[in-house]
Amino acid sequence: MASRVLFNSQVLQSVKRAGVRFSSTASAAEKEAIRAHAAKSADTWKKISIFVCIPALAAASLNAYNLYEKHHEHQLHHPKEWVKYEYINYRARQFFWGNESLFFNPAVNLSANEE
Repeated sequence: MASRVLFNSQVLQSVKRAGVRFSSTASAAEKEAIRAHAAKSADTWKKISIFVCIPALAAASLNAYNLYEKHHEHQLHHPKEWVKYEYINYRARQFFWGNESLFFNPAVNLSANEE
């Protein structure tokens, strides 16, 4: 029984400590100072989000697009040369829909029908 009373008093004290900032004993000036600081901080983060994060995302997106375009153009001028290894497209048993896998894409995969 004593442990329950002790536990309850410890919980009560921790709850009281957590609520000190906005307790009814805080003056109106303290509460107003907290609100003003919060408003100023929120305004700062709003400006950072608009004037730093959005342009940084736009610049990163433009960079990624330019790198993709260069890579794509390079691939057009220098197409892949397929090497027919014996273990590529090895089939112990044929698929019932044909010789190609279900996810076959002729632009990126070597055809199993080519010899």
